[in-house]
Amino acid sequence: MSKIQNAKVDMYEALPVPFGLVRFGVAPDHPEVKNCQEKFEEVASSPNFTFIGNVSIGTKSDHPDGGTIPLASILRHYNAVLFSYGAAKDRTLGIPGEDLKGVYSAREFVGWYNGLPEHADLAPDLTQGEEAVIIGQGNVALDVARMLLEDVDVLRKSDIAEHAIETLSKSKVKRVHIVGRRGPMQSWSLDFLLSPTTFNTTSPSSHHLASTTFTRTTLSAPFDPKAYALPADPSEPPVTLPSQVAFRSIGYKSEPLPEFAPLGIPFNDRWGVISNDGRGRVQHEERGRDAAMQMGRFPGLYCAGWVKRGPTGVIASTMEDGFATADAMAEDWGNKGVEFLNGEASGDLGGWEAVKRENGLEVGGEKGARVVDWAGWRRIDGAERERGRKVGKEREKFTRTADMLAVVG
Repeated sequence: MSKIQNAKVDMYEALPVPFGLVRFGVAPDHPEVKNCQEKFEEVASSPNFTFIGNVSIGTKSDHPDGGTIPLASILRHYNAVLFSYGAAKDRTLGIPGEDLKGVYSAREFVGWYNGLPEHADLAPDLTQGEEAVIIGQGNVALDVARMLLEDVDVLRKSDIAEHAIETLSKSKVKRVHIVGRRGPMQSWSLDFLLSPTTFNTTSPSSHHLASTTFTRTTLSAPFDPKAYALPADPSEPPVTLPSQVAFRSIGYKSEPLPEFAPLGIPFNDRWGVISNDGRGRVQHEERGRDAAMQMGRFPGLYCAGWVKRGPTGVIASTMEDGFATADAMAEDWGNKGVEFLNGEASGDLGGWEAVKRENGLEVGGEKGARVVDWAGWRRIDGAERERGRKVGKEREKFTRTADMLAVVG
């Protein structure tokens, strides 16, 4: 167990700031946010933990000061690698009118009001009318509805982005339909048993959403929580709801890193997850002695969170999932004969220092990629809290990566 307790843990993050979903993916007044951040800071205070921010793995950074590290470089210098990069892609409806002005992704909308740099310029127009439709009945859908209907003065006290406060204060939305294909036994909402077919305009020359049309559905078993939706009687007339703004909230989907395929790391494209044994150990198909296909362990690779089990659950369940993967890693670490990347789990590989040298990176560098460490995040954190103090809130987030890096520099 001493090897586990003394193991060095390096965490790579594409943004200069930590916390991921907790910072950018839920409503800012969520009760679990503060607890998660405090737990993260407790772990990050360990001398064996290294935060490596503003570095993308395998994909080119979306801003000029960001670093990029090949996944193969990381695999060379660690005994074990845990993939926990979430789900950054939207599921789409694939229906007419989905590209109209006024139709938004709930994921992007949540990122926008939380100050996520890639969605800072979303600028949703909430002034076209009083009716809004949210298609989907999950946690994110309810967060979006609550943000649209919440008293803006209540939101001002949270760490919501100021540009969101300005937009929401001008919103004309007074009624929100949360629509799903299934019934109240499978989820909670106001509008049930409807499936979207088209987003509509008022005239062929208009490019802005005016209404959303649905067909009715019925359930395979009305009182079974696992029931699925079926088309209703075709004689049933469609339902059209007035909606000058609509949000698609039908789920997220993870994508494989670009190097997964050439490195042979298995990814299930249909489900959007890394193939694993349910406890987080990455698995791949291999042919046994009897020529039958079976699942084999991929030594030293693990996964957790949405990229492990799909985009389901709340923050607490995602944390529990992470603990389960950590238990599996600890179990493997304590078992003699279990293979890891680069041989046994000796703990004497180069880790971040070797990756840094191999890729010509430096913390706080003025030229090229600017890597942010935990001390750099602390400076950003302090600046955001000071900005928030001036306007009477806990923090005012930076919504531009360049502004974050200016504080570090």
